[in-house]
Amino acid sequence: MTEIATAADQQHASGKESFAALLDQSMDEADGFEGRVVQGTVVGIENDMAVIDVGLKSEGRVSLKEFSAPGHPVQITPGDTVDVFVERYEDRDGMVILSREKARREEAWNVLEKAFNSGERITGTIFGRVKGGFIVDLSGAVAFLPGSQVDIRPVRDISPLMNTPQPFQILKMDRSRNNIVVSRRAVLEETRAEARSELIANLKEGQVLEGVVKNITDYGAFVDLGGVDGLLHVTDISWKRINHPTEALQIGETVHVQVIRFNPETQRISLGMKQLEADPWDGVELKYPKGAKFHGRVTNITDYGAFIELEPGVEGLVHVSEMSWTKKNVHPGKIVSTSQEVEVVVLDVDKDKRRISLGLKQCMVNPWEDFLEKYPPGSVVEGEIKNITEFGLFIGLPGDIDGMVHLSDLSWSRSGEDMLGEQQKGEVVRAKVLDVDVEKERISLGVKQLEDDPFAATVGKLKKGDVVTCTVTAVLENGIEVQVGDGLTGLIRKAELSRDRSEQRPDRFAPGEKVDAKITQLDHASRRVSLSIRAREMDDEKKAVATYGSSDSGASLGEILGAAIKEKRESARRAAEQKKAAAQAAEEGSDSGDDDA
Repeated sequence: MTEIATAADQQHASGKESFAALLDQSMDEADGFEGRVVQGTVVGIENDMAVIDVGLKSEGRVSLKEFSAPGHPVQITPGDTVDVFVERYEDRDGMVILSREKARREEAWNVLEKAFNSGERITGTIFGRVKGGFIVDLSGAVAFLPGSQVDIRPVRDISPLMNTPQPFQILKMDRSRNNIVVSRRAVLEETRAEARSELIANLKEGQVLEGVVKNITDYGAFVDLGGVDGLLHVTDISWKRINHPTEALQIGETVHVQVIRFNPETQRISLGMKQLEADPWDGVELKYPKGAKFHGRVTNITDYGAFIELEPGVEGLVHVSEMSWTKKNVHPGKIVSTSQEVEVVVLDVDKDKRRISLGLKQCMVNPWEDFLEKYPPGSVVEGEIKNITEFGLFIGLPGDIDGMVHLSDLSWSRSGEDMLGEQQKGEVVRAKVLDVDVEKERISLGVKQLEDDPFAATVGKLKKGDVVTCTVTAVLENGIEVQVGDGLTGLIRKAELSRDRSEQRPDRFAPGEKVDAKITQLDHASRRVSLSIRAREMDDEKKAVATYGSSDSGASLGEILGAAIKEKRESARRAAEQKKAAAQAAEEGSDSGDDDA
């Protein structure tokens, strides 16, 4: 019995040693797997876990999420062979902790280290944003992309780059710290330099290229032609007027442009877009003949006029002087407004200077022509005094126009200055139309012409050499002013006041005094009459000598003049008596007629 027990104990001890050895062997194998990437086989799918056999005593489990990118379906089935990372045994029950993500990361790190050492580019996907930059997936490894390394120029919207495979350059990596820094800008700069050299080598004026609007300024846009920038000036964007490039372009927009000028030394490139379209100014003289009317749109207003777009790319200028018949000193902005549709007349076309002169007022009734038709010279009009100047009155007339009454046309008998002093702004007056000059836009009016000209009526009865009785109206230093008849003004100069030099004194006359004088001159232009008392006295002396004898016959000059004066007085008396008798006879005849009635 003892021998049997001893044998059993030996066998039991041997079994314990064998199990321990197997366990140790198994643990050694597991320890050799831990921290390594191994190949396993998917043996089943349980809920959201994949069961994977990696050749150990038991299978491991990996979340299905680790086998697909976010937002993509899982594509794994039993029997597939996958690489996984063995982290550890959970316990002595043999549960294996596996990770597909860490396996991918380990693979990626090996590839990235080779690329980093050789300076090769790697492909990654931007999938997240962090402070100061973005997160990039490099086939399992996570890298940091600084914001300054996204592009050559600042990018306002990175959405188009998200979740899209992009080439990157590794700037720095530290496996122990799990730190990788990448740059997309370095790749673009390298590519840009290569494209720039090739583009400049083949660049020619007139060449049509495709580019991307890189930047927009007030004077134009910079277009990236693929490694080199060109300037698209605002005047070369379109044939039509563009006030700012943003009206036609947007940053990031792809455009077709033509090389207008290229300087190989400075490598400056001038581009144009409108050159790819037909020039609307070709045949402009036939499309817009002089005198023709067209409709257009106001595109710009300046101090000197307004620009009218007749068609895209063809504009004409309505000068401020051609905008209104009556509003001469008004800013164009008070007559038309931007984007307003207006009718205009073509005044002139200059194809070489690319200028078209237009008229706005020519499409309206000319108020001076209309006034002339309604109020020809001789017509009487009524209007309000709009302005009083030193040379006349301006009177408002129908059609929103003014007529002028010159101060010389205010009165037949009074001075214009005196008449102006009596006028008030806003007063309504009547006047006669004297002349209408449509071309010069002038209307001449007269107030005194509403009455007959007293000078014409009086002067028709007079002639040079007549002796008339005048009334002294003013005593002047050089003579006296007299009134002849009704409203006719005359002047007797100092030397003509008397035959006797001692009597040639104006102060011996007084206003209202009656004098007889001889007309020596009738001036129709100045409407004045020159008279002479001296000439009348000399004529009287000659007549007296002829009638009563001369001093040579023994009669003295006093006797001769006395006789002449007596004769004249006697004649005047007889004429008065005859006039009185005629008046009495007329009165008696009137009384007799009443009695008969």
